[in-house]
Amino acid sequence: MTITADHDYDDLPRLMSLMTGDEKHSFAATSTLDVLWVLYDRVLDVTPERVEATDRDRFLLSKGHGPMAYYAVLAAKGFVPEEWLPGFGSYDSPLGHHPDRVLVPGAEIGSGSLGHGLPLAVGSALGLRAQGLTDPAVWVLIGDAELDEGSNHEAIAYAGAAGLDRLHTVVVDNASASHALPGGIAARFEAANWSTATVDGRDHTALYEAFTASHPGRPHAVVARVEPKNAR
Repeated sequence: MTITADHDYDDLPRLMSLMTGDEKHSFAATSTLDVLWVLYDRVLDVTPERVEATDRDRFLLSKGHGPMAYYAVLAAKGFVPEEWLPGFGSYDSPLGHHPDRVLVPGAEIGSGSLGHGLPLAVGSALGLRAQGLTDPAVWVLIGDAELDEGSNHEAIAYAGAAGLDRLHTVVVDNASASHALPGGIAARFEAANWSTATVDGRDHTALYEAFTASHPGRPHAVVARVEPKNAR
């Protein structure tokens, strides 16, 4: 098994094309591609050699029902071998239609059920705080439709009140939520004492600036707007 990490962004379409299994959520996958790349390429303090390090950043993919882009980025960064990609979704492949933290190096959680990732991220941030680990950041990527789930609103309210400033949420907004949020997605987080930014989810510079914005004493949410799911 050979793992290389010399890929760049332009190689991601080729890596994704290797996954030819019966993927039912290709739109969900492609909507997250640019967010994932900017995070792993420029923001997250985690490498294949440090996936068990206590002081690593934690990235939780809550939007786990479309993991093709996630697997492509993990392969590009050397977490998983490229040879695994063609077997995606097959019976004996570690790369399932929902990521499995036991099977996928670098995956912090098993995911795919809507509404689980943000509460788990809140727990991760609380656990790190309880251990006195103030350097690691916790990042969670959710879809806008996950905000239909009440568990996320409880997590949003608690994190803001607790001042979990090492917690970061990225909401990929492809207009697939069933219930409109008055004032927009960012307004829900702002009402609960979060720092927020809303940006073009395909603009790498805008994403990086939003991801690295200062937010002392408050958790941070970035809404990454991409093309509507039903418009493709």
